[in-house]
Amino acid sequence: MFKRRYLATTIAILFVLSVLAGCTSNSTDSSKSSSSDEVELKVWLTPQWKGVLDSSEDGADYDSFFKHAGERFAAEYKDHKVKVNVEVIAGDQRDELLNVSLNGGTPPDVFFESVFAMGDYAHRGALVPLNDIVDDESKSDIAQGYWDSVTFGDDVYFFPFSHNPGTLTYNADMFKAAGLDEYIGGEHEIKTWTLADYEKILNKLKTDLPKDKYSNAYPMGLYALNNQGDTWNLAYLRMFGNQFFDNNGNLIIDDANGVKAANWLKKIYDEGLTNPGAESVSSNDVNAMFQNQQLAISFTNAILFNNALADMESGKAPKFDIRLANIPSDGGDPLTFTYVTGAAVFDTKDETRIKISKDFVKFISTDPELVKASKNGVPVRTTVADEFKSEKPYFEAYSANDPYMFNFTGNVPGYSQLRQVLYPELQALYTGGKTAEEAVKDYQTKGNKVIDESKEDSVIYNK
Repeated sequence: MFKRRYLATTIAILFVLSVLAGCTSNSTDSSKSSSSDEVELKVWLTPQWKGVLDSSEDGADYDSFFKHAGERFAAEYKDHKVKVNVEVIAGDQRDELLNVSLNGGTPPDVFFESVFAMGDYAHRGALVPLNDIVDDESKSDIAQGYWDSVTFGDDVYFFPFSHNPGTLTYNADMFKAAGLDEYIGGEHEIKTWTLADYEKILNKLKTDLPKDKYSNAYPMGLYALNNQGDTWNLAYLRMFGNQFFDNNGNLIIDDANGVKAANWLKKIYDEGLTNPGAESVSSNDVNAMFQNQQLAISFTNAILFNNALADMESGKAPKFDIRLANIPSDGGDPLTFTYVTGAAVFDTKDETRIKISKDFVKFISTDPELVKASKNGVPVRTTVADEFKSEKPYFEAYSANDPYMFNFTGNVPGYSQLRQVLYPELQALYTGGKTAEEAVKDYQTKGNKVIDESKEDSVIYNK
């Protein structure tokens, strides 16, 4: 089924993308050797950060780091004469271009991207394992949670480089106005509240927030319009200890803890502790409401949080005391997840290019100077986070969450389709169309159907 859907999708987009594919013909040619002893690598990435190490560098652009790394690699590599060609791919063209290139037998050699967006390519058999380039020093310097995110079956398919952790964010000025000073964390702390604390916070924000200063404001943001921002909804469904996936990659949300979490979401929604109309509100809407001080607590990640600070500084958004908190759990430990970013190597069927590509990925992922570029996101390496924590004070707080990280995708096949079956169930929950028991049961049934069909064509599950 997965192959048939993939083939149908590819055929449908081939015609539409024929012109686009023509535009990328240079990239196809770039993988050919310009001389008998030179190997050219095709390295693709979506826009990540500008500059080699910092966006303040002269001429900084999205391809600067990989061009610099490619030049250094070519100069230092002894086994072959190498040229690294770098192309920045728009995020909304990533899958279309990859499907065209894979169908034509000309995939890139290396792709640097979020693992969340690329996991299905490992299941398709389009990527090669990287176990042989993972060294002990990297294993000890990068927390296990990041390795779990890049491991599919028994093999590592992405070398973790940086990440974008998801948390809650809150308006500390609103907390003060509602008499919640004792629950405000430090300026660069990710505050952890108990679930009992959190419920008290939500109720006091509802009753004690001055209406003359914060009119039409609500304690917390909820959304279920589409599949965007689903990650926080996945976290809320784990608040009472549900493990979400079993050891075989099947959804197990339909247990007492999963139902309890869904009931809790419905309860705070019905009690007016969130924005109304969650079923028709998007994550972007909630983010805008928070920046306009219509919500006291919202979702965020490191990129969104820094963007919010920048908007305040530039005058694009009202300025207020914005801070971070963990998603609370019934057990007391914080719930934390992240989007890991790293490089993968495609199976080009050319053993020489695969070998050199692996060596290039190891080079950019372990070189002591190059790994410092991970400070443009949040470093996965403890040594880099420690080196820059005085310059980037949130790094220490993010690193403290490493032991509590959960892998939100479960690295299951068909995860992108799985996202499509969650939000309709949340909509039914909030509108009263389904009970909590019915919503989690139907999500599990539909989700496992997606996973089962995808497993049939997964090389990870069919070794």
